[in-house]
Amino acid sequence: MSSDWALWRDRRGRVSALRILALALLLFPIAKAVFDVQDIVQGARPLNDVIHRTGFWTLVFLAVTLAITPLRSIARYGQLIDVRRMLGVGTFCYAATHIALYVADQSYDVVKIVHEITHRVYLIIGMTALLGLAVLAITSTDGMIRRIGPLRWRRLHQAIYGIALLAIVHYFQQTKADVTVPVFVASLFGWLIGYRIVAWWQDRTELSTLSLLALSVTVALLTFAGEAIGIGLAFGVSPLRILDTVFDFDAGIRPGWQVLAAGLAVLVLDLVRARWNGRRTRPRPIAVPP
Repeated sequence: MSSDWALWRDRRGRVSALRILALALLLFPIAKAVFDVQDIVQGARPLNDVIHRTGFWTLVFLAVTLAITPLRSIARYGQLIDVRRMLGVGTFCYAATHIALYVADQSYDVVKIVHEITHRVYLIIGMTALLGLAVLAITSTDGMIRRIGPLRWRRLHQAIYGIALLAIVHYFQQTKADVTVPVFVASLFGWLIGYRIVAWWQDRTELSTLSLLALSVTVALLTFAGEAIGIGLAFGVSPLRILDTVFDFDAGIRPGWQVLAAGLAVLVLDLVRARWNGRRTRPRPIAVPP
């Protein structure tokens, strides 16, 4: 029997290319940090740099974990479910590293750390999200699923949506100036949640191509509107003035266009896989004897 620590093997003990790919994805930020170590060390606050990196990758892997459900249907690749638990636990590991580095940045001053976490809103929100991820990680084993029961376990793990919302709010609060990346990340999460809402509303697990297109366009439009309203409130200008710059690509590509491009890429994947599956399942002509 293969060891539980052999993450590159599936439940049958066989080497899994999908698991190896997921493991490489989880290790990529570490490799990148090692590659960038000189730039990190020469920065003004090296430890703070790594803190922000781990926080960002926590969000990335949280999004990737949530993306497994829609992608396994869109890509017609049910085996993706095999790496969802690995990605979820990896997300918690990066979140735990994020807070551990924050503790180190505070010179392990317990009194100061407790005061900061209980008095600063962004830290309260971040710690709540971390505790939520910890509960989900602890209960992710087969033994815990049997002990809790599949139905209760499923309801418990639906807390991931609230945790994701808290993580996004925490990310916005940590961003001092340009909110382009947080808006794009929030929009991607919006697309992932929107997929689930539409699937629940239509009472189906796989959305039609038209539904995917409508979802992507809707999320993109909401992103344009939300960003314009947010910037307008922050700087005291009319959101309409912000919307006037949507087609000014010299000033940069707005998050709305980015999330629309991501949605259309998923749409193309859906079309390709549907056509590919159609070809593979097309019955062969029966030879008629002369």
